[in-house]
Amino acid sequence: MKGQLFRDLVSDKDEPLSIFGTVNAYSSVLAKNNGVKSIYLSGSGVAASSFGLPDLGFTKLGDVIEDARRITSSCDLPLLVDIDTGFGSTKSIQNAIKSLEKENVAAIHIEDQVDLKRCGHRPNKKLVSIDKMKDRIKAALDARNDHSFVVMARSDALSIENEDRLIERIQSYIEIGADMIFPEAITSLGQYKKIADASSVPILANITEFGKTPLFSKMDLHKNGVSMILYPLSAFRAMSKAAEKIYKELLNAESQKNILNDMQTRDELYNHLSYYKYEKEMDNLLNNKNE
Repeated sequence: MKGQLFRDLVSDKDEPLSIFGTVNAYSSVLAKNNGVKSIYLSGSGVAASSFGLPDLGFTKLGDVIEDARRITSSCDLPLLVDIDTGFGSTKSIQNAIKSLEKENVAAIHIEDQVDLKRCGHRPNKKLVSIDKMKDRIKAALDARNDHSFVVMARSDALSIENEDRLIERIQSYIEIGADMIFPEAITSLGQYKKIADASSVPILANITEFGKTPLFSKMDLHKNGVSMILYPLSAFRAMSKAAEKIYKELLNAESQKNILNDMQTRDELYNHLSYYKYEKEMDNLLNNKNE
């Protein structure tokens, strides 16, 4: 099962597991073919790449399931999925877990913001009570059929409450059964160390660009107790910047000749997609029909 594979990768003591954001199926193929071991589907990625919308609650559970399905159908790497606050009621949380488990997802994270959530690196976030969040975690745990499926608890408490309160929340989430912990918007390595020392489960560091968390090195995070490093939208940001550059340059160019070096070639695309293998199978089928 993918959940067990994810757990095994996280348990490697030599270095933290790097988890890379893949906003669609082809991104996941590129990630795997370039040596990535674990991938991630963010709520922000679903909103921006699939709908052209900000991450402010516009997308629904079905949207996340559909994007997850496309990724796991094309790539066998263990996938961590962002389910925000669980999309509403206990029933919704349970439906999310059961549906994503069926799609061969390895892990999810669920957070302690109110349902009208904000990006973890934006102001004006609000939290539910510890008991409410524990209910969310319990609902997720009770819904899974495969006990290796990972339920990770995210807390945004540092930027809303304080460090002591964050640790109190994290310990409560672990006590109710959270398999792993995701403290959001951490600002120092010392804070990761305190969280790790107070926790009995693996810790994830969200090293997203242009946010509140500095771009700490893998080694420094490892030394301070971090077991996973998440790069949620790094590739998406780079792809988007590259696309903007091509659109702008091609708009005023006579042809594509001067920007070909910025493009993936047809052969490179086909190799990643195993195009020639599928084409050969189709040719064989056609030849057999004609015999």
